[in-house]
Amino acid sequence: MRQTQRLSTSQIQAIKLLEYPTLELEERIAQEVQDNPALEEAPEEDEHRDEEEDAYQEDQDGGNDEQFDIDPYINDDETPDYQMRANNSSRDEQRVEIPFSAGVTFQENLLEQLGLQQITPTERHLAEVVIGNLDSDGYLRRDAENMVDDLAFRQGETFTDEDMRRAIKIVQTLDPAGIGATDLRECLLLQLERRQPTPAIQNAQKVLQRAFDDFSHRRFERIKDRFGFTDEDMREVIEEITRLNPKPGSSWSGNIYERNQTTIVPDFIVENDNGNLYVSLNNSNLPELRVNREYAQMVKEYNGNKQNRTRQMREAITFMRERMEKAQWFIDAIRQRNNTLMYVMNVIVDFQHDFFIEGDDAFLRPMVLQDIADRTGFDTSTISRVSNSKYVQTDFGVFPLKHFFSESFTDAEGNEISNKAIQSILSEHIAAEDKRHPLTDDQLVVLLKQQGYNVARRTIAKYREQMGIASSRLRREI
Repeated sequence: MRQTQRLSTSQIQAIKLLEYPTLELEERIAQEVQDNPALEEAPEEDEHRDEEEDAYQEDQDGGNDEQFDIDPYINDDETPDYQMRANNSSRDEQRVEIPFSAGVTFQENLLEQLGLQQITPTERHLAEVVIGNLDSDGYLRRDAENMVDDLAFRQGETFTDEDMRRAIKIVQTLDPAGIGATDLRECLLLQLERRQPTPAIQNAQKVLQRAFDDFSHRRFERIKDRFGFTDEDMREVIEEITRLNPKPGSSWSGNIYERNQTTIVPDFIVENDNGNLYVSLNNSNLPELRVNREYAQMVKEYNGNKQNRTRQMREAITFMRERMEKAQWFIDAIRQRNNTLMYVMNVIVDFQHDFFIEGDDAFLRPMVLQDIADRTGFDTSTISRVSNSKYVQTDFGVFPLKHFFSESFTDAEGNEISNKAIQSILSEHIAAEDKRHPLTDDQLVVLLKQQGYNVARRTIAKYREQMGIASSRLRREI
């Protein structure tokens, strides 16, 4: 015999609800309402609510084994319990519907353009094969020979490599420019080919064709010597190339999550009212849920009618009870999720109070998951789920919750500060540097040491990479 501990299905689903950001939770609720007929969105105004309330409060028959008490499944309040406890509304907030557009996928857009081309049926067929092999950035990562072999082995169709190359050229004429390139260099050249052939464009083509490696590593002096460019010529070349899109297919996606990667909907709102911080959940677009009143009424009538209880009726009532229990569990799970989120967020705001007042990373205190777990009594895994993919709107902008978690760093005076403060100082130094002679990591070490922060060079490099800042060689400009 052995004893094991396992999570039930409902517990696993409750954990998943805790992880969902606002947009995904809206979709999850919509899916649950669609799948469970016993769960419904409460209407904003219900003219017959008073009569229904009186009917639901009538006494139930007792002493029946099949009696089913529906009172726990009926919420007569106008605002659901899970919304009231979450305190999820900002003072000046109003409900706004967020539209979702199905849109067109990247491949569908290209196929529509292909249908307008004056090409042969064979060219159209092969061009469709090429489009099907494009990745999400618009690049063709396979060569013509492999695609020809695939058609021969899988479909028994025989074409030459030259046929496939012509199809690739056709796809490369579609919009946006750069589609169908095999690498970054070809992608940029395809875009330049559609531009007006000015001297700057011609110089940019020359650099990409004959000195792409030097340009990608920003060895501008070597390029100037090789082609006899002046500083002004080099600046024009850099300007033309940096205007191009290195991922032409990224602007097209049929996946709703991919399309909304740059659209951030905050999960929390922190408001500063004369030094008093108020936290609210941004749940204004979540529908008000309740157990279906028709289901509840049918179960109530069944409980009160001891005659004519056929087998089919018992099976139907059993199904209704299961659906109602699941609906009530879902409402309770959302309430529990919102209560947990609010509790954790209030602790974070209290811990990082100075930051939410001043809005400067220098005021961030070192904070790890365990710090919040100790104050809330939750496990660190729960804190991690709360902070994952969640955002908070403040008076100073929208921040991911993970922004407030950082390791500690001890300065020369023995004070513990957040490594976010070090990163902020690094960012200021790099922003103020001479771009012709950018600061190296060793020079940044010296500057920080002068300010009382003894930071190793490898730590500087790590912080710089975390902030997405390139090395000094790649930051050099003309």
